[in-house]
Amino acid sequence: MIVTQDSSQNTPHSSENPDAEPPSLLAGVTIRKAMPSDAEAIHALLRPYVAQRLLLARTEAEVIELTRHGFMAVRTDDGKEKCLGFAAVEIYSAKLAELLSLAVHHEYRNIGVGRMLVDHCVQRARELGVMEVMAISSSEEFFKNCGFDYSLPDQKKAFFCQLRPRHPH
Repeated sequence: MIVTQDSSQNTPHSSENPDAEPPSLLAGVTIRKAMPSDAEAIHALLRPYVAQRLLLARTEAEVIELTRHGFMAVRTDDGKEKCLGFAAVEIYSAKLAELLSLAVHHEYRNIGVGRMLVDHCVQRARELGVMEVMAISSSEEFFKNCGFDYSLPDQKKAFFCQLRPRHPH
């Protein structure tokens, strides 16, 4: 499941110069390849969404595996890197991949970080020669704006059979 938010977020203007453009929250944000050593920071980012049942819980081993084709949005302040977002693409075959665990820190939502992560995942799948990328999400408008749709023209629809509970009790 993918977590995004569709409403807009405002950045406060400087009180010193009310006519000045607000500083961009995207300034200094970069997308980089996720590394296995990022697993702790990724877990910390995902944890609130798992608690809200918006994302599936992942073990440390699963998060480490997601870093294989995963990307992090980061910002470095005072020499310390902060994880602002994460997404991964799982490659099932040359025909199909799935976008997984898209999450953006609440302070950086609705400014383009999620879109940048999706774009990097889609590009990674394209580089690997994958034909289609799917995303299972309740964030319909976000994914439509990223070029996704419910089904491809003239294609079958996906159906699911749940074999175990999504969230432990």
